[in-house]
Amino acid sequence: MRVFGLFIILLLPFSGYGQGMEKINGVSFVASREKIAQEHVLEVVELHANHAAVMPFGFIKDINSPEIIFNTDRQWFGETKEGAMQYIELLHENGIKTMVKPQIWIWKGEFTGTLKMASEADWKILENSYANFIITYAEMAQEAGSELFCIGTELEQFVLMRPEYWQRLIAKIRKVYTGKLTYAANWDEYSRVPFWQDLDYIGIDAYFPLSEEKTPTVEQLKAGWQKQKQNIKSLIGTCSKPVLFTEFGYRSTDQTAWKPWLVDRHEEPVNLIAQANATQAILEEFWPEDWFAGGYVWKWFVDHKNSGGEKDNRFTPQNKPAEGVLREFYKAY
Repeated sequence: MRVFGLFIILLLPFSGYGQGMEKINGVSFVASREKIAQEHVLEVVELHANHAAVMPFGFIKDINSPEIIFNTDRQWFGETKEGAMQYIELLHENGIKTMVKPQIWIWKGEFTGTLKMASEADWKILENSYANFIITYAEMAQEAGSELFCIGTELEQFVLMRPEYWQRLIAKIRKVYTGKLTYAANWDEYSRVPFWQDLDYIGIDAYFPLSEEKTPTVEQLKAGWQKQKQNIKSLIGTCSKPVLFTEFGYRSTDQTAWKPWLVDRHEEPVNLIAQANATQAILEEFWPEDWFAGGYVWKWFVDHKNSGGEKDNRFTPQNKPAEGVLREFYKAY
């Protein structure tokens, strides 16, 4: 009881967060080759989503390279500054708020969390290159009136090895962008991020392992959430920030909640029920909580009619039972 009582005291700053506060019912709006049209945004509106993560990309040639290439004419339209601004403008016209979430892609899909340099000279090059990348999009987010800005995604080694750099970078971002800030920490990284106090949300890419079952039930999944949920609550008690799932989602395949972070694999069997159950469990566990701000489902493709479907085993919930689960919850919140 003593521990529980202390925990309640620590959470007092959040006692009213969920009362009258609109949840972030978001989609991770995947960049496309072309401009988006009204029909593409209407599908998001019909999902009852009120937020979309817009994701311009920068590219690194290999895991040890310090140079970030971005905003070039060789990229898809939606991955560039011009594309992101067009997306935001049309989303805003439809009443959908946005989070600008610049991301890095490392050649051959190397995990960004392992990005680190072998020398101080290369660290300095990376820091300057990343600052150029992120400030460019922070300025764009300000110009476009985007409501949230994500300062980085799953950059564990970069964050842990250069904490002072990140604190200076946050201060620079604050000078050019006046909206809310977050960072998208990987599910196994968030507890070690040193700068939550400098941001507005604790951002988590919520790919937590919950169950090894082939088709876990909602009850099994909710049971699997309890330890993870308690750990998240403990962090809130130390830094007093609301939690935002900067990404959440599940593949429509067997054992979807065992290692949810695994990339799409076309050879794996389709399991629509497992995805729907996992989606329902995370929504039921977190959306009613006062300290929880909401999240962005991974991922939502522009061409809705031709995305997902009953034969698709990838992350998107589009045209699958999981989409119906999302629609009902987003409508309720």
